[in-house]
Amino acid sequence: MQDAAEWAKLTTGAWCYYENKVVNGTTYGKLYNLYAVTDKRGLAPQGFHIPTDAEWTILTDYLGGRDVAGGKMKESGTTHWPRPNTGATNSSGFTGIPGGYRDDNGAFSSIGINGFWWSSTEGFTYFAWNRYPDNLYGLVGRDFGFKSYGMSVHCIAD
Repeated sequence: MQDAAEWAKLTTGAWCYYENKVVNGTTYGKLYNLYAVTDKRGLAPQGFHIPTDAEWTILTDYLGGRDVAGGKMKESGTTHWPRPNTGATNSSGFTGIPGGYRDDNGAFSSIGINGFWWSSTEGFTYFAWNRYPDNLYGLVGRDFGFKSYGMSVHCIAD
């Protein structure tokens, strides 16, 4: 497990549990930096891959567009998401939970509020695209994060 200073310096693939606590991995899984996502050895199991930004867009459009897709991707109820968990139906079967993220300085944020999932598409030299629903809205946002951020991944079949 890397402390904040070590995490901030990484330029190779790495993962961690939120707050470096194994117990958080049981519920929320691991947070990966983009170097792990794009590593040629492959983070995804055989027959799967990390979706591209275009594939995230296809999913978002299929689920009815940006304004409602997040709700269809979120786990319903308030077991992991706080109220109001707007629009959460999980009708897509994605079962997204709010695992938070680790920033480029190694600090943790947003567990229980937001879930952030990497795409495998780099947007700029230091950034890559991601998607995120949150508890207040049914939408799914699209943003870019530093490659050194730690975020969740969701694998899809080839």
